[in-house]
Amino acid sequence: MSSSSFAQRLAVTGSLTRLGVKNRTPVRIGFLTPLSGPEESWGRPGLDGCLLWAEGLNARGGLMVGGRRHPIEIVARDSARSAAATLEAARELVEELDAKLILTLGGDSFAPALPWLMARRVLVATLLPSDLSPDTPYLIAPAEVHPLFNVTGVEWLARTRPQARRVALCSQTDSLGLPSLAVYRAAFEAAGREMVREIRYAPDDTDAAGIVRAMLADTPDVLCWCSSAPPMMRALTEAAFDQGFQGEILACTADDYPQMIARTSPEFMARYTFQFPDFDDQALADTAFFFRRPEAFFSAYTERFPGAWTAVSWEYASILDLWHAAVERADTTEPVSVLAAMKHSQVMPHAFGPAHWTGARIFGIDNALVGDWPVVRIIDGRAKIVEFGSVLRWLDLNGEVLAQHLEALGQMWHQRLQPPRRGRVSRPASKASDPRSA
Repeated sequence: MSSSSFAQRLAVTGSLTRLGVKNRTPVRIGFLTPLSGPEESWGRPGLDGCLLWAEGLNARGGLMVGGRRHPIEIVARDSARSAAATLEAARELVEELDAKLILTLGGDSFAPALPWLMARRVLVATLLPSDLSPDTPYLIAPAEVHPLFNVTGVEWLARTRPQARRVALCSQTDSLGLPSLAVYRAAFEAAGREMVREIRYAPDDTDAAGIVRAMLADTPDVLCWCSSAPPMMRALTEAAFDQGFQGEILACTADDYPQMIARTSPEFMARYTFQFPDFDDQALADTAFFFRRPEAFFSAYTERFPGAWTAVSWEYASILDLWHAAVERADTTEPVSVLAAMKHSQVMPHAFGPAHWTGARIFGIDNALVGDWPVVRIIDGRAKIVEFGSVLRWLDLNGEVLAQHLEALGQMWHQRLQPPRRGRVSRPASKASDPRSA
């Protein structure tokens, strides 16, 4: 194991000249994301990534603003405690600690704080563009365009596995699951696939075996877990293996896929398609994207946190990269000016190449940074990128179909004030009973 630190690996000669007067007044970044409960796995790995990012920047002198360097300080608070606690944490981060940026997973746990933050023109970056609306002008989705990128996996599977035509889907009924379900519905429809069964389950439902048993009732060729939480994703996959499923599996993530392989088989997981690569993938080495030195970051992360790399380990850190560049361009950390610098051009780089600020058709505002996204398979026991799909191209071709499915599930921006339906819903697809009618 290498003894070199993350900072040493990232402090490549010439990467950042140490100029300017040091000022030890820190610039604080708020991290208000689930750090406990069922969504912890979408928060804590990302916090670890942010701490590594800050460590690397601080080792190179810190953030340059107005000719002075400032250390970066990440201040984390748990958004999974209660609505009141989330709002109080937001107030503390802004009013007491003067946080210049708030990073969040978004969704239900963050919703109590969002109106307060927008009223004070605080710059907030979410992983869920489905949080966006015309009422959130200072909320951006610059890293992950969940769940829009899931269309690329559907396209790849339809093209390379044409015999896999019958699909059963399941999704949790929350602000992560329902938009994802709408996107997968639209993508399968656009690909000419038959959706034979759809199950919606409550976020606290853990009966993976029962869900899979119901999904298999109509002999599907493909099982789609949509954006189920990582623990549920693993449980569903193991249940499919235990119940003898021999087809394809499609899902947003495959966090801790080595454990999934160990609990199923390499052959079984070789039929699993998802959207998040390891960052030592050779397909990234030759890609001119913005996130600096992805393999060095991946190596440092996996050395510091063995076995902990997930879909969100890099995402919040990549937002910090974009924010850092905008701060240097604007020469200020003031949120409104930084936002203007980030959006000074309609096109800017993000993690996987050039991307466009867009989203008005679906979200009511062009605050989502959308570009290409990788499609990933398990090959010889490792996650491997098999292609980069264009989310923008898909949206240009199928945006109206997507809007119809989002509206059917109450997920268009003007509908999301209504609470989601909870509980399990299972509908076979037929003329008498369409799964989209639930």
